[in-house]
Amino acid sequence: MERPALLEVLADTIAGVKRPHPVRVAIDGVDGVGKTTLADALVDPLRRRGRFVIRASVDGFHNPRTVRYRMGRSSPEGYFRDSFNYEALTASLLGPLGPGGSLLYRRVVFDYRTESEVAITSELAPPDSMLLFDGIFLHRPELRPYWDFSIFLDAPFEVTVPRAALRDGSSTDLNAAENRRYLEGQKLYLKQCQPRRAATIVINNEDLMSPEIADFA
Repeated sequence: MERPALLEVLADTIAGVKRPHPVRVAIDGVDGVGKTTLADALVDPLRRRGRFVIRASVDGFHNPRTVRYRMGRSSPEGYFRDSFNYEALTASLLGPLGPGGSLLYRRVVFDYRTESEVAITSELAPPDSMLLFDGIFLHRPELRPYWDFSIFLDAPFEVTVPRAALRDGSSTDLNAAENRRYLEGQKLYLKQCQPRRAATIVINNEDLMSPEIADFA
């Protein structure tokens, strides 16, 4: 399917999800698969359908470095288990936008680049708004209950690692030591959490210009 056509299909499908609170959409997948690009591309189609869109990313909810690396800087398990502050994510964003929530949310709480908390004023979400939230590890068991709709973007590591390398300036070699923490940590996630089975929809994103819907729950 051509990418513009897929965006329209996704926008129609997501806009059709009805909840008495903001609809919380997860866009999950391994690093370099195209999560942020897809989330950003869905903003305008959803706005054209009359939805107020909140964009946020798991990158705004990192743990401090002392927590992220407590198992060691090269630990895959540490990457999987300690990268993000899920308590802050659920308390500041996912919970307030969910059933019985206050609708007062914060889209970011921590800047991992400066290793500092982000002081921003809470925003008030319209009840019929929509959260587009991208990131890795989003189908962990403790997060699944918060998603009203979820997408898993799929592509082999042979594709995603070079993609991420072009973005970050890292090595394109899957076996490079600098990639071990991230690659093996994501393999742990795929094995333990089975995100392809948990997602509402799975999209093969190997070809960015011609993504294909692989499974739809």
